[in-house]
Amino acid sequence: MIRKNLRKNLPLIMIALATTLGGCSDGTPKSVLNTANMDATINPGDDFYQFVNSGWLASNPIPDDYSRYGAFEQLNEENEQKLFDLLTTIRNDQKAAEGSNRQKVRDFYNSAMDTLALEEQGLTPIVPFIDAIDQIQSKAQLSAALANMHQSGISALFGLGAAQDRKNTEMMIASLGQGGLGMSDRDYYLKDDARSMEIRENYERFIENLFTLAGASEAEASEAREAVMEIETALAEASMDRLTRRDPYATYNKQTIGELKTLAPALDWDTYLSARNVDIKELNVGQPDFFKAASDLITSVSLDKWKTYLQWNLLNSSASYLSKSFDEANFAFYGTVMTGSEVQRDRWKRALGVLNSNLGEAVGQEYVASYFPPEAKERMVDLVEHLRTAFHQRIAQLEWMSEETKEEAYGKLAAMNVKIGYPDKWTDYNSLEIKEQAYILNVMAARAFRIQENLSEIGQPVDRDKWFMSPQTVNAYYSPTMNEIVFPAAILQPPFFYLEGDDAMNFGAIGMVIGHEMTHGFDDKGRQYAADGNLRDWWTQADSERFDTLSQVLVNQYNNYVMLDSLSINGKLSLGENIADLGGMNISFQGLQNKLNEDGRPEAIDGFTPEQRFFISYAQVWRNHMREQRLRQQLNEGPHSPGEARVNGIVYNLEEFYQAFNIADGGRFITPEERAKIW
Repeated sequence: MIRKNLRKNLPLIMIALATTLGGCSDGTPKSVLNTANMDATINPGDDFYQFVNSGWLASNPIPDDYSRYGAFEQLNEENEQKLFDLLTTIRNDQKAAEGSNRQKVRDFYNSAMDTLALEEQGLTPIVPFIDAIDQIQSKAQLSAALANMHQSGISALFGLGAAQDRKNTEMMIASLGQGGLGMSDRDYYLKDDARSMEIRENYERFIENLFTLAGASEAEASEAREAVMEIETALAEASMDRLTRRDPYATYNKQTIGELKTLAPALDWDTYLSARNVDIKELNVGQPDFFKAASDLITSVSLDKWKTYLQWNLLNSSASYLSKSFDEANFAFYGTVMTGSEVQRDRWKRALGVLNSNLGEAVGQEYVASYFPPEAKERMVDLVEHLRTAFHQRIAQLEWMSEETKEEAYGKLAAMNVKIGYPDKWTDYNSLEIKEQAYILNVMAARAFRIQENLSEIGQPVDRDKWFMSPQTVNAYYSPTMNEIVFPAAILQPPFFYLEGDDAMNFGAIGMVIGHEMTHGFDDKGRQYAADGNLRDWWTQADSERFDTLSQVLVNQYNNYVMLDSLSINGKLSLGENIADLGGMNISFQGLQNKLNEDGRPEAIDGFTPEQRFFISYAQVWRNHMREQRLRQQLNEGPHSPGEARVNGIVYNLEEFYQAFNIADGGRFITPEERAKIW
């Protein structure tokens, strides 16, 4: 349990903050730490997050157009400027061949930026889609209408896509999943706390507003709002909650098409699948209870209400790509109400975000060619292998795990694939037609391309060259079914990665990110997948029970971590990420020690030892401001803990941290018996 009584016991090392040292000319790594971001008056044993980040937090207030602002956002802004420079070149390239990636990127971006055309067009671009819904004459036609909407990326009621078969990960299968909600979590429809009711009331006003902008009278908009809320609330009641969805077995339910027809008979599945050009005998139904309830709802709710619901999904999905009034209404709810953002980001930044989401690898090829040095990939490969070795060592040292399970763990770790920077094989956009037309139509065309590309994989072998993030994305991920970790080029920059920085700073930042993603293969969810990515239990029963007991310590700590008023983190919902943070730090610290043993121990830089710099580097990548609305949303929806908790919730569990900063007791000190120890 984290103690709340703080006691000042300022270590002598704090004197270092007063005299920052620069890089040396004798081959010593250059200084990459800005100590002005720190606060020497704070004892690292009392609040390490504030010790490292108070200076930065004070000098970097949250901009009006952000709901969260920190290291990720700052780096993303730098990337945006680089991408803007690339787009300026592409937009001026009048020689771009018709059908080339450059032509598609240019015309897509220009359609987003042509605000005069957007105002002239108003609702006109989607009127044919509205009319098509109006012309539905019977509930039997709803299935074809849903299929047409899904092909354009409008996710009314549910979703269908290709995914790896979790128990046969060499093949792709069709997978059905719940959906159809306009708010980001089922609980906003069902809970009666003040914040949920506030969100719900604003959402209802948003529904009325969009229908009014689309030409409905006040009475018609009110009636539409009632119909939408009736259907979506019923869907929310039937939806599987976030915590249950973390259990991969709970969402793995293979059925034949005949069984699906029996489960949800009100939908014409033959018509739906034919309209989507999908020919299958079986599929995975992620949430069977939801589909049964959805089928019953189709039967019990009037056709007019269903048509209203479909029109709402069309309007809501299109609003941010239409004229100013629709765009502002969309932001007023999803931006201001949900996350607290006060103003929209510049239009070019928002357009760039949509472009990256839809033609990510077309933009990514240009980005990599201009901004990703080969040396960065080489150093990352070395880091990854040091982390893999360190993780193997950590597993070998575990007293709670049997040798039988350890052997399986070694195999999974060795089999873990690593992708760095950018794909070896780029997406082929030849069949995608982007042209000088309404922005929303280009968005729909790009969505339809990506959706059809995905559906075409059903029944095919898994493409292991595929990436699920573009190179210009500031992030990283682990895929349990692929058993791979992926690090896009954009994250390989300060403060995550320092090409010319010392090992301690790199192991504390990008090294921890590597270790974090590796640990996802062994967290409470990822550990259920074997080395080949298949969902199967490779643990002994006793080891599983011991793992659960050790994990519960972390659950309890985060359940007691109060972030806002009396609102604490959901320790169970955030468990996977918290395990990955804890494991990532242990693994990366071990990797740093191995590296120091190989290369020799350097002198202090900026007055800090390698171990101190390791922890400081870790803490600074999670610095951020969050508006109250965004913080509440994150606490409710997870799965990541807020930045402060990702730092303080982890370091005070590590003996190496206490040793690095000479902390013996007091402050947030956790006794060895109470610390979380897993990997």
